[in-house]
Amino acid sequence: MASSGNWIIDNLNNALNTWNNKLGEMWNLLTQSPESFKGGSIWNVIVNIHGAVMAIGLGLLVLFFVVGLMKTLGSFADVKRPEIAVKVFFRFAIAKAAVTYGLELMMALFRIVQGLMSTIMGVSGIGGGTPTILPQEIEDSIKKVDFFNSIPLWAVTLIGGLFITVLSFIMIMSVYGRFFKIYLYTAIAPVPLASFAGEPSSSIGKAFIKSYSAACLEGAIIVLACVIFSVFAASPPAVDAGAPVITQVWAYVGELIFNMLVLVGTVKMADRVVREMMGL
Repeated sequence: MASSGNWIIDNLNNALNTWNNKLGEMWNLLTQSPESFKGGSIWNVIVNIHGAVMAIGLGLLVLFFVVGLMKTLGSFADVKRPEIAVKVFFRFAIAKAAVTYGLELMMALFRIVQGLMSTIMGVSGIGGGTPTILPQEIEDSIKKVDFFNSIPLWAVTLIGGLFITVLSFIMIMSVYGRFFKIYLYTAIAPVPLASFAGEPSSSIGKAFIKSYSAACLEGAIIVLACVIFSVFAASPPAVDAGAPVITQVWAYVGELIFNMLVLVGTVKMADRVVREMMGL
């Protein structure tokens, strides 16, 4: 962004430019798949780890299966009963499929959530976020202030700009955190999915699937929060042209930071909101 020649305006514009850049980066992250993130290099490593862990998962599959039989059956003679044998075989087959094709199943779930997010973006008509810009009234008022009166204004904009910059980095870190959680779940998936082989241990696999689903659904909550904020950004804080300039700037910066705090707070709480929805 080109310099306006006014240090106060430049302070605010630089902070808002950082915010808009991070907001745009966040939208870009939300619409990306793990395979395309950072050119796919991280995904390739995760897939290799997943493949290596699958061997451990298959070993645990047998262990969970045997332990489950020992805890649920009175004796191994019960396995000879047809209904019990079919049930046991069916459970083992499902657990084996979950471990072997877990990566494909997890990516299918991720794509379903991505479709949900695309629907939200399409219906709202907001696909990239609305940039936050400094109102022309504020700029005009600031330009009329002399040097001595501009000193307190400079302090106000410096503090406000610092808050805006910090909030923008907190926001983007939360979105990166979601991506990294998805990578972690994907890499270690064969181990908890192997627990489906035994009835007593199946709760581990269920908890894992719920947690992974929650990590994916965080994206939908973040998109909703961004849509709401974009509506706020489209209607900037009202400016009282008759008030002193410092009052105008304080009012504008204060309301702007409040709106940003709401967005950042919602993004940070996306994990908690989803877990409350899913009863985790």
